[in-house]
Amino acid sequence: MVMRNKFEVKKVSAFVLAACLSIASIPGMASAEVALKPYAKQSGVSGNLDSIGSDTLNNLMTFWSEKFKTYYPNVNIQVEGKGSSTAPPALISAVSQLGPMSRQMKNKEIDTFENRYGYKPTAVRVAIDALAVFVNKDNPIKGMSLAQVDAAFSKTQRRGGKPIKTWGEVGLTGEWASKPISLFGRNSASGTYGFFKSNVLKKGDYRDDVKEQPGSASVVQGISVDRFAMGYSGIGYMTSNVRALPLSEEGTEYVEATLENALTGDYPLSRFLYIYVNKAPGKPLDPLTLEFLRMVLSEEGQQITAKGGYFPLPGVVAKEDLALIGVE
Repeated sequence: MVMRNKFEVKKVSAFVLAACLSIASIPGMASAEVALKPYAKQSGVSGNLDSIGSDTLNNLMTFWSEKFKTYYPNVNIQVEGKGSSTAPPALISAVSQLGPMSRQMKNKEIDTFENRYGYKPTAVRVAIDALAVFVNKDNPIKGMSLAQVDAAFSKTQRRGGKPIKTWGEVGLTGEWASKPISLFGRNSASGTYGFFKSNVLKKGDYRDDVKEQPGSASVVQGISVDRFAMGYSGIGYMTSNVRALPLSEEGTEYVEATLENALTGDYPLSRFLYIYVNKAPGKPLDPLTLEFLRMVLSEEGQQITAKGGYFPLPGVVAKEDLALIGVE
């Protein structure tokens, strides 16, 4: 597995930013600068394809599968999204060929895989996400710093400051001032749970009253019916009943969760989404797995990424990861 620098909160080059911005509009995502290739149907592709892993990626995996079946109607695809932590054991035991994850594999997961197969799993970047902190659509708050978000969700406050329990403690007045902040989050099987814990709570502990949900849709649904709620999930689960809060590392210069801000690193909770696969060094992937990934990293596949509410990959990233799985 090729190890890369963490993209999530780092700056990317102006070239990559320009490439991503040029594919953000739909239709007409492709351009000479982007170099995302159209998908071309191949012969001899058949069989069963199983995907076990991330809930964050569950909708995209379903949309990609539906598109893939338009090319190969006889292929049977099963998608299960119960959390990123379910992907490594499924790949290790060969229960699935695809392991979607909203975080990178942990060292111990990689080691377990390598002990079984003698080589590391391959991580393929398939989309860009802005992990969003959602509030109800009626909430008037302009934004929050990560220190404030940490103070609301954590009982350890590793970013400093005192615990925040009411909306008045983050500046709201009137009827909002005395209202307790109702907290929604993911369960520990989720890669989003781990990413939020690491990047917002600085590996601190969640408060005991965070209402853990089995999926991102449940988080958003809880916030949509509770005016005084706040929670987190991937940006792709946003609905008209919730609002993604602009965030700042510190202070009040809040940044919206947009494609450009995610790519420049100005939005502080940006991340790649991955599909892990079992690819032996020097050997090709099986045709079914290879073609599914080739379609995901194509122009058509990344159009689906954008329509699904996430940010599409720049062509330079898609090309790099296609090379990882043996596609020139």
